[in-house]
Order: sequence, then structure tokens, then C-alpha cells
Amino acid sequence: MTGADAGVHDPVLYGADDTPGLVAVEHLERAGGDLMALYRRRGRSVSVSREPFESFIVCSAEALAAGGGAPRVERLDGGGPLNRLALFPTWKARRRALRRMSEETGFTAGTPQSPYWSPNDPVQQFLMRSGHTLMLGLAFEDLERMQVDIECATSEGYTFCNPERDGDRIIAIGLGDGRGWTTVLSGADLDEKGLLERFAELVAERDPDVLEGHNIFNFDLPYLFCRAERLGVRLGLGRDGSVPARRASRFSVGDRTMSYERFSIRGRHVVDTLFLVQAYDAVHRVLSGYGLKEAAAHFGLSAPERTFIPGHRIGETFARDPGTVCRYVQDDVAETRGLAEVLSRSVFLQARMLPFSYQTVCVRGAAAKIDALMIREYLRQGRALPRPDVPRAFAGGYTDLFAEGVVRDVHHVDVRSLYPSLMLARRIRPGTDELDVFLNLLDRLRTVRLDAKRAMDRARRGERRRYYAALQGAFKILINAFYGYLGFAQARFSDFGAAEQVTQAGRNLLVCMIDWLKAHGAQPVEIDTDGIYFVPPRTGGREAFRSAFRKALPEGIEVEFDGEYEAMFSYKMKNYALLTPDGELVVKGGALRSRGLEPFQRDFLEDLLRLRLEGREGELPALKARYETALREGNWPVEKFAKTETLQESPDAYAAKVGAGKCGRRAAYELALASERDYRAGDQVAYYVTGETRRVAVHEKAKLAADWNPAQRDENTAYYLAKLDALYRKFAPESANQEELAL
Repeated sequence: MTGADAGVHDPVLYGADDTPGLVAVEHLERAGGDLMALYRRRGRSVSVSREPFESFIVCSAEALAAGGGAPRVERLDGGGPLNRLALFPTWKARRRALRRMSEETGFTAGTPQSPYWSPNDPVQQFLMRSGHTLMLGLAFEDLERMQVDIECATSEGYTFCNPERDGDRIIAIGLGDGRGWTTVLSGADLDEKGLLERFAELVAERDPDVLEGHNIFNFDLPYLFCRAERLGVRLGLGRDGSVPARRASRFSVGDRTMSYERFSIRGRHVVDTLFLVQAYDAVHRVLSGYGLKEAAAHFGLSAPERTFIPGHRIGETFARDPGTVCRYVQDDVAETRGLAEVLSRSVFLQARMLPFSYQTVCVRGAAAKIDALMIREYLRQGRALPRPDVPRAFAGGYTDLFAEGVVRDVHHVDVRSLYPSLMLARRIRPGTDELDVFLNLLDRLRTVRLDAKRAMDRARRGERRRYYAALQGAFKILINAFYGYLGFAQARFSDFGAAEQVTQAGRNLLVCMIDWLKAHGAQPVEIDTDGIYFVPPRTGGREAFRSAFRKALPEGIEVEFDGEYEAMFSYKMKNYALLTPDGELVVKGGALRSRGLEPFQRDFLEDLLRLRLEGREGELPALKARYETALREGNWPVEKFAKTETLQESPDAYAAKVGAGKCGRRAAYELALASERDYRAGDQVAYYVTGETRRVAVHEKAKLAADWNPAQRDENTAYYLAKLDALYRKFAPESANQEELAL
């Protein structure tokens, strides 16, 4: 066993039970006592066994009395106020006790200061108390994974399909697996009912552990099940033949929260690569969009000759050439498979540690994962739980901007796990953590991550390197969540005073680092919490400078010089563009990657930034002139200047808000209302702006992209030229603006 794998038998990290091969756990409600079905993979086969399951509530003695009934009770040691573990033979008995506790105490289970706590997920409860975790002893390649992608025909006059419209239908279902098998069920061979029935048959025959798709929660699965219901097809996708359960849920990452419909398929998991892409970008901030094609291109997964069809052209293309659509679906399946392989390996390895289903690990926030590890260990040791700290505001990390515009020869130095290092070095931990699990966990995670990184470096290439890269990545995600956990209001061991100590120590350290750089001839450009962009001194050796910098740091603090760039365009805090030595353009920050820009504006801004970073600013007026000519001469299709918006509510609900003065008028909704078509929440509306003057009320002059006629172009050229000009003046240097005026 390698050093990186040595923690497999560590109960703090991996749970107390080391049963290998578990790929799923499912709750079975029984009148005489609930059970858990355990699905265990051995090679290509999966067996099912059952274990008794007692659900639990951790509570105070007073809350226990309020709950009534006759649960089995265990006393928990320690000073925490939640010092009773009430155990119930059925989930229904637990629900009744929770209802009585809420009525008597005035608290709900989700309220942080409640005198009782009980996760509302039977699988999480079982894994917490049993010590089981999923995926132990399995490699990512051992999972049976099935990719799913559907294509639909859209009724005439609509830009995007809606499963509840009679004229919309599924025309192709693409399927694939982790070994490269793919097939496309074509509407040219089967009617829609036949497509759905064959899809269900293939899921049963190939028996995947995981269904993967890009936007599978909010598009593919809802569409499949809506059409199945309308056609009387029973999609029993569960391993026991059951129809999936569905419920509304939310996924949060960074500052984004999106609603989605969660599908629970018995014995299987659903992984949405759209969520994985968003989680990746929340850390790296390099993607211009989250669509499958954009993400695949970013990760180098796009085939050179991949088939591409604009979304609104799929139905008409299928009508005349079904084979082209089938090739398009097949390419989508391949890209989804690639995205899952790149982005879900670290999530898979986290599932070995966490008391959650694999599907839940994919959508649960990092702080909630730390909370689950902490609580599992307290329950294993029979210790009482504290109440969370009372939230309060405190100063955050240190960010600053020292230079704007284009800066040449920029280097980046990153403090390795700044906050975790400070917490370990200064023993900063939650005040209510009597067992010192917090720092123990953090130290163990850091140790096994370093082991994994060393093993990765030794492996150099191939499957072992990918494994260790994912392993150290899984640990890194959790390690970097420990500071956020302290200031997470829902965390059982939150401590806002400790969080404040961490940020204060971080700010002090980074100020000292900036001072050192300035004193030794370097020029800082930007600092962002734990990393510094700077121009190194012109004299002295590079390695001598870096060595001196490292020696000036306090004990326990390590840095990595992890980037050198030909140039950096520094716009404002956390918004910049970098040019790598091999010519790659890296753009970060919402101001430079705004999804509110029309496609031609995004392309123009990228071209402009590249010219600036490459020192070709004299070509900027010509660049602008090319885009102006394309607009004036009508060289672009509507997709180049149309905006696409998703309706977050029904057009009727929007109209009611406008009538009540609760919101202003918005083009997408006004078009939906005026079209007399059956638009609903979740539909997408693509539109462009008509007219002849640069200043217009967009909601009055907008027109559906589907109604654009290339033979009678009516886009507002003056309006789009003004937007181009505004972008140019905002991001081109003053000299280029003056040169353009002179021309």
C-alpha cells in the first residue's frame, strides 16, 4: 500500500467500516423496522444485501422529553448541549418525534440554535453511524458509467424545445459508457414511444452505477420523463425496476445558486457535468461559458471533425438528414464522457471519505462535507454535539491592486494552503471542538495530500498519475474548505472568532510579503487572498531571489512560484487577462467574461486583449474597423448578435410583477408574452434588437431570433456599433482611442 493510500483504514478520514466495493446504499421502509439495501460491486457484477437501520436524532434532554414516544436512547459524553442520541426503528417514528419537538420547542431541525439535530437523509444517517463509505477499494475505472444525451425537435416558431408542447418531441437518444461504447437511438428508426422504451431497456441491460449528462438534471431527465408520462411509458430506471423519485433542489457554488430537479434512481447515481464545470470555474475562473461545447474545448476534448448543428436547426436537420444529427449526438456523448473523466475523479475519491452518496458528494458544498466528517467522528466516539456559533461579521482576506493596464514579465507566487497552514501553525480551531478533531482532520488530510503529490510526481504518466492527481485534488478541495467552515453559519462547530483570527493572520503575513517584494526590487501587480502577481527585479538571479523570499517566511508557511507570463492586463480587482509563454490567453473575472455581452462582443474583447498583451496595440483600430464592417455590411448570422435568456418564472408571473410595479420590463419576457406561444418558466428566449438609432428601449425593439430573416435584415446596426464602440473605449488604451480619432 502506498503512502497516499495508507489512510484507507483511518476511521477519521474513511469511516470505521472498511467494507470494499459499495457503490450505492438505499433506504427501505418497513413497518417492523427499516432496512438499508447495500449494492456491492465485485468485478462486472453487483450483489445486494440488507442491514438493519435505526434513524437518529441528536438532542438535549429537554428536547428528548418533548419528542415523546419510546425511542432507544444513548447518553453522549462531553460538555455539548446535544447529549442524547435518540434511535428509532423507522423513519416514520423519527418524523413524528421531530414534529413534536418542533411544536414544543418552537425550533425546526434546520435552525442552527435548535436543541436537536437530525439530517434529513436516511443514507447520510446510515453511513454516519455504520462507518460505511462508498467506493472503497474501487478505482474510478471500475464504475459502470453511462452517458446520456437527447436531442429534440422544436415546434415551428420556437427557439428551444419544451416537453409539454405537443409539437415538440425526442428525435434521438445518445448513450455511451466509460469503455468507449456508444449507440444512438434514432427517431428515424423508432417512434418516440419506442425510443423511450428502448432507452429503459438499455439501462436495465447495461446496469450502470452512474448516469452522466451535461445539464441532465434540468434538461435530459425532466424531458425524458415528461414525454414518457405523456406517452404512457414507465421508465423504471432503478436497479429494482422502480421509477425515480423527483424533488426540487438547489445547487450552490461560489456566488451562484441554481434550482434543479433532483432525480433519485434506486441503486444508481446521477452526475451532472454542468455542475462539475461550474464548481471547477468557481476556483479557476477561466471559462467563458458552461455549455458542453465550450467546456469540452477548454479541456481539449473536442474531436477535430466533431459535428456541430446550431440548437434551433436540429429539428430541420433531422428531417432531411437524420444521420448528421446522430453523429452530432454521438459527439456530445463522447464529450460528456471526457468531461466526467476529467472532473469527477476527485469527487469519486471524496466519496470514499464522506458519509454521503456519490450523487450527493457531487452537489454538496465543501463546508458541509467538513461538517459531516466532524459529526461522524463525534458520534463514533459517543460524544455530545455543540450548538453552532452565533454568526457575526468580520474582516475578510487581503486583496489589493497595485498596477493597472498591461504589465510585462509577470510572475505568480502562491502561498500553499495559506489559511490551513496558519491554522495548523497557530493551532486555531473551533472552541467547541473538545476532541480536537478539526485540526487532526486537517493535519491528516494535508499529510496524505503531500504523499499523493509525491506519488503523482513519481508516476509521471498514465493511469497511476491520473489517480494520484485526482487524489491530491480531492484532498486539496477539502483542505481549503476548513477556513470557510469556521465562518459557515450552518456548521455544527462554527467559530466566527477563530475565523477572524485566521483572516487577520493572513492579512498580516501577506502585507509582510508585499513589503519584502518591494524592498527587494520587485513590483507587485495584484494580490488576491493567497497569491501575488508581481514583476521580479531586473538584477540578481531568479533562483537566488526566490530562495531568499522563501527564507523570509515564518515557519510552517510554504510558497510555490507557479506561473510566469509574457504579459498581464490588470483591469480591476480579480479581473485580469494573462498571456502564457506558449500564447494561451487566460481571462479571469466577470468584468472581462460577462455573460451579458452579445457573442460578437465577447469575441471582440478577446481579440482586443490578445493584441494588447502581444504588444500589437497599433492594430487595435484595424480590429475595430473589421468588426464595424461586419456589422454594417451584414456579414454575420443572427447568432452572432442575439442574446439568449432563460425565463426564471412564467410570463404571467412576470406580467403580474410589472403590473404591481415590482420589476421593470425585460425584453425576453415581453417577447414571450407578445408571441402568443406557450412559453413557460425554464424556456429560453433568444432575441436581437431592431431599429435605427443607437439609443432604444430594448424591450420595445427586441425581436425573436427565430423570426430573423437574412433576406430582409432588420438588426439595429447603430445600436450594435455603439455597443462595440463603448467596449473599445473601455478596454483599449487612450493612445489607440486617439489614433482612431485621428484616422
